[in-house]
Amino acid sequence: MPKKSITVEVNPDILKWAIGSSGWNEQEISKKLKLSSNIFDSWLKGETNPTLRQLEDLAKTVKRPLAVFFLSEPPKEKPLPKDYRMLPEKEGKFDKKTILAIRRARRLQKISKELSENLNTNLNKLVSAVKQSEDPKKTAEKYRAEFKFDEVTQKKLKTPYEVFNFLRDTIEDKNIIVFQIFMPIEDARGFTLVDDSPAVVVVNSKDQIEARIFTLMHEFGHVLLNESGVSMPESTIFLKNQDPIEKWCDGFASAFLLPETLAKAEFSQNKDVAKLSRAYKVSKAMLFYNMYRLNFISKQQYDAFIDKYKPEILKPKEKAEKKGGFRSTADKQCLSERGQKFVSLVVNNVDKGFITHSDALGYLSIKAKNLDKVMSKAKK
Repeated sequence: MPKKSITVEVNPDILKWAIGSSGWNEQEISKKLKLSSNIFDSWLKGETNPTLRQLEDLAKTVKRPLAVFFLSEPPKEKPLPKDYRMLPEKEGKFDKKTILAIRRARRLQKISKELSENLNTNLNKLVSAVKQSEDPKKTAEKYRAEFKFDEVTQKKLKTPYEVFNFLRDTIEDKNIIVFQIFMPIEDARGFTLVDDSPAVVVVNSKDQIEARIFTLMHEFGHVLLNESGVSMPESTIFLKNQDPIEKWCDGFASAFLLPETLAKAEFSQNKDVAKLSRAYKVSKAMLFYNMYRLNFISKQQYDAFIDKYKPEILKPKEKAEKKGGFRSTADKQCLSERGQKFVSLVVNNVDKGFITHSDALGYLSIKAKNLDKVMSKAKK
């Protein structure tokens, strides 16, 4: 006789919570698990229970540990950050991969807090709160000086990647942890979590590097305003009815990366957007926006740019590394995604015996053979 499948008693509220917080809907889940809608509906009503195999498949689909389905009631989680994306008909509705990115960032934020407490290290952000009524240009000028990010430094850094890493390291020195996590570009380019310590900024790892630089500074603006949120920087600057918070953060990022006095001087001599983009490692979209804002191009020219380039704005980063024969190693990939601040917290906890090597592998999402390389490159 065939073995009878083991059924598992699960609180229907747990099932509803797991599905509702995943970005999947009930119809998608039942189809994914190859279940009839009647059977799936009976689970949600508590009339029948899934088998252990079915529960494992569900846990894998919604990216939850199997153990969570054995709880007596749904765990309490912080709500999703405020939606500042201004996407028509998608307000508060995020792609499942974006939701997963937010959950992952919250987990890493919690781990960072625990690791810092082990070391008796304070991770409260080292920046003063800014009011929305304050001029974003003056705030940008202040932090450009504080970051020692002047015109000479900006041009001296050879590639956009060097600019990104320079700014990321400087921001992390302010106890703001920066992660790069994959999300669909058309759904989100970045988000900020400031409702707990440490403050966390997440940049879409799939985005073009120049756009990531703008997003990084835009989300840093959210930290200064103490406003958590999911954003579409550079995509929303073209909107007429832009959210006031987003307008402030875009203005801050734009003024930080290319101050108005510098922009006017450059635009007066040179309107070659490609050349300026290479010189200052900023996106063409930001340059065209500033040219129009500062009256160096007409509304007609600006509209022509939007018509021509807007489809390109959300284009994923080109895989130039592979074309050139370069492939990122696992240790470099780990440092790129997790950042020096987080990696250093993990490594210092390993060195002092607060966590095991196995814990470190889980926190860093790497294999054992790559751990030594990552640990050797971490700042201590």
